[in-house]
Amino acid sequence: VQLQESGGGLVQAGGSLRLSCAVSKRTFYEYTFVAWFRQAPGKEPEFVCSIRWISGSRYCEDSVEGRFTISRDNAENTLYLQMNNAKPEDTAVYSCVAGDGVVEPTRRKDYDYGGQGTQVTVSS
Repeated sequence: VQLQESGGGLVQAGGSLRLSCAVSKRTFYEYTFVAWFRQAPGKEPEFVCSIRWISGSRYCEDSVEGRFTISRDNAENTLYLQMNNAKPEDTAVYSCVAGDGVVEPTRRKDYDYGGQGTQVTVSS
């Protein structure tokens, strides 16, 4: 399984950015989740949003709820993160992760696979 993120960059506060993650995976199971985590310098990885691949059910953490939207394209096996009304505190390396049999979608260790990440910088 390979995950390749793209779409990061520099954006002004209040602006928008869309991240993509190409998911090279042959089979998706009932409990296959794909998610975005982010890590700012000197901090632990932080859950952003997750999506249960087959059902499409989504969940985002409170600080991004209403600003960020996670989605996936089944035909293209691509995960997206639409970031609107970006804030300086959103600055981090964003990584997509995937796992089969995920029990707690907000817990990083439940995911077996991860990408290299893409840098997002929000200027004030």
